[in-house]
Amino acid sequence: MATKGIVLGLVFAVLVAATTSFAQRGFGRGYGRGEGGIPPRFPQLTEFDGDFRVCRMMYRQVRSHQRGLGWGTDYPDAEINFSIRLSELTKTRVSRSPDNEPNHFVVRPTDEALCQCPFVIMSDPGSAGFSDEDVTALRSYLLKGGFLWVDDYWGPWAWEDFAREIGKVLPPAQYPIRELTFDHPIFKTMFTVSRIPQVPSWQFWSESGATSEMGSESATAHMAAISDPAGRVMVLMTHNTDISDSWEREGQNPQYFLSFSPEGYAVGLNVALYAMTH
Repeated sequence: MATKGIVLGLVFAVLVAATTSFAQRGFGRGYGRGEGGIPPRFPQLTEFDGDFRVCRMMYRQVRSHQRGLGWGTDYPDAEINFSIRLSELTKTRVSRSPDNEPNHFVVRPTDEALCQCPFVIMSDPGSAGFSDEDVTALRSYLLKGGFLWVDDYWGPWAWEDFAREIGKVLPPAQYPIRELTFDHPIFKTMFTVSRIPQVPSWQFWSESGATSEMGSESATAHMAAISDPAGRVMVLMTHNTDISDSWEREGQNPQYFLSFSPEGYAVGLNVALYAMTH
């Protein structure tokens, strides 16, 4: 198992060794697009080649939360950078386009392609609203072995809103949300993770130097999950933290990288490997 110092060294080494970096895109907002107005890339079923790729959940946004940007938060640089580091730090085969960029897709709960995605991420989940059709399709996906990681939502209101929406999919009486303790396999899959890092957005950190985006309302980052009867995690929740910004903004600022990216990648790599092996 790697220590925190070794994790930092590994990630820092591969970042410095890279001959190119992906440009950080601007800030923007709009339903149907990611940050900077980047349009979603929807897949064709024939495009799934058996290699790893990140799928991002697009959802219907029915409410707004402080600093929330909807489904497209961190898209697509978070998945691009994460896929690159996954390929460099593990032996995982990452699917790539002809120009060698990691493939990544956007899927909606009712898309047939969802069931081709073993690893789905979802940002700002507190703003989501699931229709009856979404609920049925997403429940089927999760119970068949799917994995959904929701990240970057802050404070009690966003927590309660997502808990209510996911409760339509997986009724809490049968599938309760539980905090994960550090003896869970997800904290030991590749690296030993002994804390949930609180990663603020690059913009918030650069303006304030703080990590809690909602002050005392989001003081502690934590990880919770909904599991099936056999104990397999179906829905993973990283709350009061923006793990994916540690990937998206890895090249934004050396101090931001050193402060957040090594631990953010350690958590991400563990989660991805857990999802692919359980």
